[in-house]
Amino acid sequence: MTSLQLIRRFLLAPLILVIAAGIACRRPEPSGSNRDSLAGREITVSAAVSLRDAFREIGKQYEDQTGARINFNFGASGALQKQIESGAPVDLFASAGIPQMDALAKQSLIVPETRRDFARNTLVLVVPADSKSGITTFADLNSEEVTKLAIGNPKTVPVGQYAQQSLTRLGLWQTLEPRLILAEDVRQALDYVARGEVDAGIVYTSDVRATGDRVRIVATASADTHEPILYPIAVVKPGNNQNAARAFIDVVLSDEGQRILEKYGFKRVQ
Repeated sequence: MTSLQLIRRFLLAPLILVIAAGIACRRPEPSGSNRDSLAGREITVSAAVSLRDAFREIGKQYEDQTGARINFNFGASGALQKQIESGAPVDLFASAGIPQMDALAKQSLIVPETRRDFARNTLVLVVPADSKSGITTFADLNSEEVTKLAIGNPKTVPVGQYAQQSLTRLGLWQTLEPRLILAEDVRQALDYVARGEVDAGIVYTSDVRATGDRVRIVATASADTHEPILYPIAVVKPGNNQNAARAFIDVVLSDEGQRILEKYGFKRVQ
């Protein structure tokens, strides 16, 4: 080996070591590094108001696991749908009804492969806790003594749409329509009942828990009187935080996420 070759080997040796070290440092991160990749991210989740309590708890789980932050925007699913259609900066949408999600899908405003049904609910008839009306069934609403019935506005509130379907199927809609007090969302309808401002209301089982002992469930709507009450969730596009939004869906669908939803009165889809 010539003296020139020896000099080249001497000069290249440190460079080779540096390159090798750099390659070692760039090895693929383990799958558990999701927290590092999402830490500091901030997503906006628009969700049906009936999900408020459950999602706030699931949100804490998500933030602890990922290091990302969540801004929740709760409201009537139809109103949230309109906000997204108008360009509201939303990363994720969770609806209390299928039609609202379908409407966004038709406009290519969600990422199709991220859409999942994650919970079910039940439609119930409630009265104030101290009610002496004698209402025990949906048929009792036909009584002339029932002058005010609270439901969500069917134009924008899924629970109102399910209520309309059920009352129509039971042959009560035309009689009760003049007596309806239309609420902006399910929680408002429930508040009307809890404050004794109406004789009864039609809400979700999951929402009754939030009122403590101020209302009573007196009847459950038969599942064959309305469409299945399914909650879909999907990533909204365009969005700069799709990975962080997908991670929230993963937490919602996880065993822990489903357990939290069950605790608040929801049922699993399976």
